[in-house]
Amino acid sequence: MPDIDNVAGLRVRIERCFRDPKPESWMYTGIVQALVPVVRVESKPGLKTYAVELPDALISGLKLGASVSIDGVCQTVVRIDGAHVTFDAMEETLRKTTIGAVAEGRRVNVERSATTGDEIGGHALAGHVRGTAEIVDVSSHENNRTVTFQVPEPWMNYILPQGFIALDGASLTIVDVDREQATFRVSFIPETLKRTTFGFKGKGERVNVEIDARTQIIVETVERVLARMAIKVPVSPA
Repeated sequence: MPDIDNVAGLRVRIERCFRDPKPESWMYTGIVQALVPVVRVESKPGLKTYAVELPDALISGLKLGASVSIDGVCQTVVRIDGAHVTFDAMEETLRKTTIGAVAEGRRVNVERSATTGDEIGGHALAGHVRGTAEIVDVSSHENNRTVTFQVPEPWMNYILPQGFIALDGASLTIVDVDREQATFRVSFIPETLKRTTFGFKGKGERVNVEIDARTQIIVETVERVLARMAIKVPVSPA
């Protein structure tokens, strides 16, 4: 017989996850504001310093120490020289994300940090990238493109059909998943292709992945509660 107290507690936790996120709990909205070029790169042991060229709209009000999403990675502004804005990426960031491969001339997705009252046009993001996914297939059709991504198998617990995921900082909806292959598909409209890195990234390239935090919390909470209740729930095939 299920423990009623545990079931009630589980319901409360899940309901909390679906309440409107507080401004202090997220940094970005997943709506890419610009696709900009990298204009300078300097590599040192365990550190990469690089600069991007931002449009006037994103330079306005920007200060040293501000947080900016670069291909979905939360980065801190360390220098502002006109339209050129510089960031430092430490060893852990270089190892886990595509920032490690950033090079002069490459274009990256950019989003300034959200402020109180901003519309969350995508979904709430922290800029904390879990790792990268590989593009394993690209299928182009008239007026849209469908891309298949492959991730480490454990991540598939949090990747659900019609769920949210952030790739290179863009908030996207998952079309479907293949759990056996550890892949999922996302479809892109022309506007997204024009405004983001997905307009030119192809098979074999990698993108940064941020799992939807609420999905992760719900899945892990359910798993912990069911484990305590000694209930085994079979995973239905995708």
